[in-house]
Amino acid sequence: MQRRDLVRVVLWMTGALLSFSAMAVSIRALAGTLRIMEILAIRNGGGLAILLALAAFNPAHIRALSARRLALHVTRNTIHFGAQFLWATAITLLPLATVFALEFTMPAYAALLAAMFLGERLTPSRIGVVVFGFIGVLVILRPGLESFQPAALLVLGAAFGYAVSLTQTKALTSTETTFAIVLWMNVVQLPLALLGSDPRSYLALGAANLLPVGAVSLSGLASHFCLAQAFRSGDASLVVPLDFMRIPLIALVGWWLYGEPLDAYVFLGAGLIVLGVLWNLRAEAAKKTGIAK
Repeated sequence: MQRRDLVRVVLWMTGALLSFSAMAVSIRALAGTLRIMEILAIRNGGGLAILLALAAFNPAHIRALSARRLALHVTRNTIHFGAQFLWATAITLLPLATVFALEFTMPAYAALLAAMFLGERLTPSRIGVVVFGFIGVLVILRPGLESFQPAALLVLGAAFGYAVSLTQTKALTSTETTFAIVLWMNVVQLPLALLGSDPRSYLALGAANLLPVGAVSLSGLASHFCLAQAFRSGDASLVVPLDFMRIPLIALVGWWLYGEPLDAYVFLGAGLIVLGVLWNLRAEAAKKTGIAK
């Protein structure tokens, strides 16, 4: 991988993790007024409106659309929608740091799926980043009764669904533009969300809800745009472990906004995760100069 490509991956994943964190906070803010399906409908409806507005200024985006891989788009986005529903539900039931930590069982699934279906190599550093990530997650959670409450199972199910959809996203980037991937996501998922929504619920929204409504629409779109661009710049088994950085960020957000407790174990676990990420980044950069890992 070229050094400039590695930098692109890091920058795009930074945008993705900030967007996912904003999404979690916005869901919390809207959950007292709307159900999860209705929040997801806003996310997809707002994202679709933004994309169509962008296409109006650049019709080349629409001309580049194709239905040749429609089956894969539908499959990917149906699986992703189910995972998103489970994740959003868990956001309302568990501390943010717990949700994000449990979600990071996903890289193990993603790395294995990428090796099985995309032909990507499981290098020592890529295996190592997953191992360090899991150890860090275990340190943060200190597995016990609290870790295995029913809401935690929702996150584990969401993590597997995300891993499948991420592998399919990587496959789509070989022939599809980022705009097409994100547009199809909203086109497929909006009807699914509307099927489970009550239109009358939106009448309860007031001025205080405008900011989280806008944040759900923008962050939902930005997160997937950044993620698709990251996959376009690097292998799935490199891109996904970078997302571990969400854990210390969301832990601080949860402490700051909701008074969710922080302790030394959260930072110790996050440190292990960062160590694994840095090791993998260094190994990927070393390939450019032929230095052995």
